[in-house]
Amino acid sequence: MKKGILLSVICFAVLVFSCAKNPFTGKNTMALVPNSEILPSAFQQYGAFLKENKVVSGTTDAKRVESIGIKIKMAAEKWLNANGYQGYLKDYQWEYKLVESKEVNAWCMPGGKIVVYSGILPITKDDEGLATVLGHEVSHALANHGQQRMSAGMLQQLGAVGVGAAVGSNSAPTQQIAMQAYSGVSQYGVMLPFSRSHESEADKIGLTLMAIAGYNPETAISFWQRMSSKSGGPKPQEFMSTHPSDETRIANLKRLVPIAKAEAAKFGVYFK
Repeated sequence: MKKGILLSVICFAVLVFSCAKNPFTGKNTMALVPNSEILPSAFQQYGAFLKENKVVSGTTDAKRVESIGIKIKMAAEKWLNANGYQGYLKDYQWEYKLVESKEVNAWCMPGGKIVVYSGILPITKDDEGLATVLGHEVSHALANHGQQRMSAGMLQQLGAVGVGAAVGSNSAPTQQIAMQAYSGVSQYGVMLPFSRSHESEADKIGLTLMAIAGYNPETAISFWQRMSSKSGGPKPQEFMSTHPSDETRIANLKRLVPIAKAEAAKFGVYFK
C-alpha cells in the first residue's frame, strides 16, 4: 500500500510541476515531455510517412491546401503577436501536404506537420470547407494536443503501476478486478473525455483562425453537417468516442460563430 501511496504522490507532483500555460486555451496543460524532444521525432515520422505515401503536388488542390494552410498559420501569428506571444511558433516547421487516399480525414503532428487526404475534398467542396479542416488541424498543433496526449498516456501507465502496487498483496482475482476497474475508469472517465475536449478546443480555435484569415466561420457548420451526412453507419455513443457527437459539435459551432466573428473584427475582418 505504501508503494501505491508513493506513486500517487509522484503523480500529483508531476501534474503540479510539469504544466505549461497555452496561450490559445488559457489553460495549464500537461507537458511531461518537452517539445524539444517531441518535435524532432514528429518531423522524422512525418518525413517517413510522406516517403511511404503518394503526395499530390503541383495540382490546383495541392496548391489550395498549402495556400489556405499558410493563411491559417499567418492568422495564428497575428493573434499571437497581438496578444503578446511573439516568437511562440519559432520551433514549428509548418508543412501542408495533400496525400492521395480515399480516407475522409486530415491530421496534424506536433510542430505543424499537416496531411489532408484527397478523400475529404469532395466534402470540403470549397475554400471555406478546406479552411475549416485546416483551421482545426492547425489548432491541434497550436494547443500542443500531441504533447498532452503523450503526457496523459504516461500518467495512465503510472496510475496502473500504482494500482498494481496497491493490490499486489491481494489474491490474483482481486488484482485482476482492480486492474480492470482502473482500466475502465481511466479510459472512459479520463482519456476519452480528454480527447473529446481536445477536439472541441481545436474546433473553437480553428473557427477563430479561419475567421481572422478571412473565411466566414458560419461555413464551418455546413462542412460538419456534410461530414455528418456522409459518415453513415452506426456510431458509438459519445462517451465511448474520442470525438464529440456530430450533434454536440454542430451545436457548439453555432454557439461559437459570433465569438469568432467578434475576434476577427479586432483584426479588421468583418462578416455579415
